[in-house]
Amino acid sequence: MFELSLPEAVVFTLIVLAQAAAGVVAALQLAGGRRRFGFVHGPCVLATVILSTALLSVRGVSIRAVPLTGLFDSLIVLALVFGVLYLLLKSTVEQVWFGSVMVWAILGIILVAALVAKPASRVQELAGTPWAVAHASAMILATASTVFAAANSALYLLGSYRLKHKRLMYVLGRIPNMETLAHMNRIGVRAGFALLTAGIVGGLGLAHLDGTGITKWLADVKVICIILAWISLGTLVILDRLELLKVKGRAYGTIVAFGLLLIAIIGVTVAGATRHRFSQEQPVQPEHYVPTVATQAV
Repeated sequence: MFELSLPEAVVFTLIVLAQAAAGVVAALQLAGGRRRFGFVHGPCVLATVILSTALLSVRGVSIRAVPLTGLFDSLIVLALVFGVLYLLLKSTVEQVWFGSVMVWAILGIILVAALVAKPASRVQELAGTPWAVAHASAMILATASTVFAAANSALYLLGSYRLKHKRLMYVLGRIPNMETLAHMNRIGVRAGFALLTAGIVGGLGLAHLDGTGITKWLADVKVICIILAWISLGTLVILDRLELLKVKGRAYGTIVAFGLLLIAIIGVTVAGATRHRFSQEQPVQPEHYVPTVATQAV
């Protein structure tokens, strides 16, 4: 976070503060068992969405390209998409636990983004192709859909556990009814599988364009994790269509797929165990910057 330029650091700090405020209110709601101060969630998430859009615009102008290729940028876009999804659903699903999980999911994405924050970098020529934009967009939306499905899965399992132990008062009015959660999970899984399919197809197109080859592309740890997540979601979709899978089984399977995507997008990338990069390592330099001899050699 401290590596960002001053304007970017200021905007990102405001994003963290806005979403942290929503997270604290969510915790207080659950601790008190009330909906008090729940009205704070909407404005805070809206502020996160607006500020995220501003941050991406600043970074996009600095690199003169759509900021989708860096991990930090992708996480900000993911938080933005999830924030918009929350705002769209807020008026129809008002239960405390649902709003809290959605708010915490956005906060988690932003905190991870803070750990990998870097200055805007010039994108490689390949990253400006339609294949790259389509691939990056599909992967971000697929991740958002899977996160949404996983959030509903967690709520379904929580509600199921409490109903099983006859803790009805901890379910009614606090968690959406089980049918709603199952339905939203199904939508998230199917959307995630369709978008992840598009993302993988886009990745194949990029592998062909840059001459990497299918074999080397498939050998990348990040790609392996994504394909395993795609297989998991596809299996859930097929078994659900054939009515061979109970809702609880689909919930567990969704969480497994989410875990694989989390490893692929965050774990593998942060650990540096992937060659799946579209941005150059050097940050964008001011126009008056004069390269040194060492920089020119690179």
